[in-house]
Amino acid sequence: MASFDPYLAEIVRKSDEDRYLSVLYAPEAKRQALLSLFAFDAEIARVRDLVSEPMPGEIRLQWWRDILSASEPGGGHPIAAALLETIANHRLPRQTFLDYLEARTFDLYDDPMPSRTDLEGYCGETVSAVFQLAALVLDSDAAADVAGLSGHAGCVAGIIRLLRLMPLHRKRGQCYVPSEVLAASGLDREAYLGGEPPDAMALALGAMKSLASEHLRAFLTGAPSLPASLRPAFLPLATAAARLDRIDPSASWHSPAPEVSALRRHWILFRRARSGW
Repeated sequence: MASFDPYLAEIVRKSDEDRYLSVLYAPEAKRQALLSLFAFDAEIARVRDLVSEPMPGEIRLQWWRDILSASEPGGGHPIAAALLETIANHRLPRQTFLDYLEARTFDLYDDPMPSRTDLEGYCGETVSAVFQLAALVLDSDAAADVAGLSGHAGCVAGIIRLLRLMPLHRKRGQCYVPSEVLAASGLDREAYLGGEPPDAMALALGAMKSLASEHLRAFLTGAPSLPASLRPAFLPLATAAARLDRIDPSASWHSPAPEVSALRRHWILFRRARSGW
């Protein structure tokens, strides 16, 4: 039986329970590799939470670049060691991880997201990349045909996460809403961070929710063709529609959207794991 690192499992479970559950639906021999990918993503996603200024965050990201580029054992870091083993065993493209780290640099600063294209690119090089890497771990031959679906999946999951974290991001001065969306809603960065006027904030959040819905429809159009071997990689997206339903444009910009119940999430994941989309 393949080993299953409880340390990685706990990191993934605490950061995203749907991802953790999706791993349990994967073949046993693939679970450790998937956990290493998801734990890496969780570790990098929290860098901004751990630093008060950009420079320490830049240093953390550079450490990961050095580890990935040098192919070292991981410097005693359990997530790095597990990730390097996964990269070697499954011949994953290192450049994808380096591009991921480069995109995550945006998180360290308070610059506004320039455009919708930039937002989709950010999601593509971070969240979409993880979907595609998970697909490569599960079935490298079949994964070549689902890059487009990974792109849409990443935009859905990425935007939903940004919407759910919007109150936190606004509090610390971050703006992931594209400048063009702000302008169309009658806002600029300062007004957005100040939450005034409320009607304009609701318009901006509604536009972001619509963008996520657009990518979700595109994903669902192609999802029925997903081979069963790749299904676990995309299971975290099974609850996307339910999460979007709970995002209220008039309120979710200042108060986190309510969570989907654990019972419902378990049922949705079980149904998708068994029969697909």
